[in-house]
Amino acid sequence: MYRRILVPLEHSPADEAILRHVRPLAKLSGASLVLLHVADGWVARNIRQLDLRESEEMREDRAYLEQVGATLRAEGFDTDAVLAAGDPPKEIAEAAERERCDLIAMATHGHRLLGDVVHGSTATALRHMTKVPILMVRADGPK
Repeated sequence: MYRRILVPLEHSPADEAILRHVRPLAKLSGASLVLLHVADGWVARNIRQLDLRESEEMREDRAYLEQVGATLRAEGFDTDAVLAAGDPPKEIAEAAERERCDLIAMATHGHRLLGDVVHGSTATALRHMTKVPILMVRADGPK
């Protein structure tokens, strides 16, 4: 079924929604997990062009990824963690290809139409940037 599942994390409570769904899927298919967080603050968006150092926010994001990864590894999952910087949909699509993932599993907030315009939608933009299937789970859905 799946060999590698990319799991973009927001470093927010929404992450638990997708992790609840991806654990049994990965266990059933024997897939490894690639945790990804895309830092998108000013430093993150300009780190390469201006040769900047990681911001405190980026260091906290890296620590968060490592903590979630350690928890999953302790549960028996083969897990890698990647911190990217820049535009989230672009970075997620590139990571899916680079890491050879055959599924992207992510939480969404369920905005619709006007909400997408006001809040933006990583999931909507991502659908047009990758051929990798995307599993979307509403962050505020049933537990």
